[in-house]
Amino acid sequence: MRDRFGRMRRMRNGLRNGLLFGVAAAGLLAGTAGCGIRATTVPVDVGAAPSRVSCDTPAQNGADAQGFRATVQLVCGSQLVGVDRVVPLPEKSTVRDPLALVAQALLEALERAPSAQETDAGFSTGVPQNLAAGTARPGDPKGTLRLSRKPEDLPPIALSQIVCTLAGNEAAGLGAGPVTLGGPDADPPRTWECTEAVRARPESIPTLGDVVKPSRSAAAPPSAGPGA
Repeated sequence: MRDRFGRMRRMRNGLRNGLLFGVAAAGLLAGTAGCGIRATTVPVDVGAAPSRVSCDTPAQNGADAQGFRATVQLVCGSQLVGVDRVVPLPEKSTVRDPLALVAQALLEALERAPSAQETDAGFSTGVPQNLAAGTARPGDPKGTLRLSRKPEDLPPIALSQIVCTLAGNEAAGLGAGPVTLGGPDADPPRTWECTEAVRARPESIPTLGDVVKPSRSAAAPPSAGPGA
């Protein structure tokens, strides 16, 4: 009998303590709400997380490098950022055209994986390996470069890197104007421009540039008339 009364007493004490804890918790929540803090189960949008990449271009030590100074466009923070380098000329290239030779050197610089210091700063490249620059075909406008792949078949970011790198280096002989590129086939070349919009969003470059008509010198001569 005593054991039964003891169990009942302990049950009452447990219920009383539970009620007291519930009242205290409710008071705590009310006090918190009074301080201007409200509990919520809805995720709060506080904006994008700050970027952890610096995009600081590391200093280049070109004292022992053989080549020419150029600015190559790498990807950092989803945009194009110029990095100054000493670009060596290709050693095994059979190309004799100076324009194509310089373009080949710039392509190889874009294909090369960024250094550890550049990678730590957030740089990367989207230009595929083994991309080659060749001489123009008969009838192509002056300054045309023929690539081993159709420009429109390249990833847009890679095309943006190539266009902006070629347009931004006087050594390539192209200046800051449109860049005329063609593929390995007989399709007419096309032109692309490196604009601020392309630099800010390299994936937005048009896949197809403006078609360049063959020069008059390459046009077929008029056929002789009957009896000529």
